[in-house]
Amino acid sequence: MLDYENIEVVKIPKERTGVLIGKGGDTKKKIEETLGIEIEIDEEGEVTIYSTDEQKDALSLWKARDIVKAIGRGFSPEKSLKLLSDTYMCEIMDISEYANSEKAMMRLKGRIIGSGGKSRRYIEELTGTYISVYGKTVSILGEFEQVQISKDAIEMILKGTSHAKMYKFLERHRQSVKRRELELWK
Repeated sequence: MLDYENIEVVKIPKERTGVLIGKGGDTKKKIEETLGIEIEIDEEGEVTIYSTDEQKDALSLWKARDIVKAIGRGFSPEKSLKLLSDTYMCEIMDISEYANSEKAMMRLKGRIIGSGGKSRRYIEELTGTYISVYGKTVSILGEFEQVQISKDAIEMILKGTSHAKMYKFLERHRQSVKRRELELWK
């Protein structure tokens, strides 16, 4: 039975609804069955998520909302489903807050992605996160601490810091993580 008191409504780009539904409805079905919720998608990209009697835990509705948002922001269903874990989160940053024109927005998106995707790949590798640049947003998917580091690195780029300086910041952070891990083994 549907619980109409507990619903979440999310708007995603129309061109992403097919990804959310999946081949033969697979992705939508997997999210519904895993979390015990029900999803309705209209042709405008409005997604309504209902809790049901089969709901797996109190956070199911919010997890479903976050998974839907991640798919809407350009992540694959496989990556988005990592949000089922309590240790994963998705941070969505609005690039337009840093750009005063359409041209500036395009330039900033290009800076985040880098030549041949190098900058984005480097941030992903050094932080263990996934990054999606889609529309006016850049989204980061990963474990909480790693997402915060990625966000700091991306903000540096958006504010005009050189790539070299941002790479040094990430390298320093990675070394401090390695030091902490070594100390845990002692």
